[in-house]
Amino acid sequence: MSNSQTTQALHQFTDDNFAAEVLASDVPVLVDFWADWCAPCRMLTPVIENLAADHVGQAVVGKLHVDENPQTASQHGINSIPTVLVFKGGEVVERIVGVQPQKRYEQALGV
Repeated sequence: MSNSQTTQALHQFTDDNFAAEVLASDVPVLVDFWADWCAPCRMLTPVIENLAADHVGQAVVGKLHVDENPQTASQHGINSIPTVLVFKGGEVVERIVGVQPQKRYEQALGV
């Protein structure tokens, strides 16, 4: 998949669009809570991009920048990053802290 296709598949979540794009989604949603200054977050980015590209139509995969969207990060108790939350039916069904292999995130999504 080209970089432009990967970029289109990867969602950018914000305080403003979180409810509509994550909580109201009818497919599983994986949210990577991250920040620019976080080295492990940068290590995780290619994995998240691959997940987004590999599972278009099966799941929504995206990132939420915690420094730019503190309200959502606070509401979900994000104390360390990277933290990945998987939502199904608007509820958190999985919380993964730290960097894990892509297979672990796929298992959490059920894809």
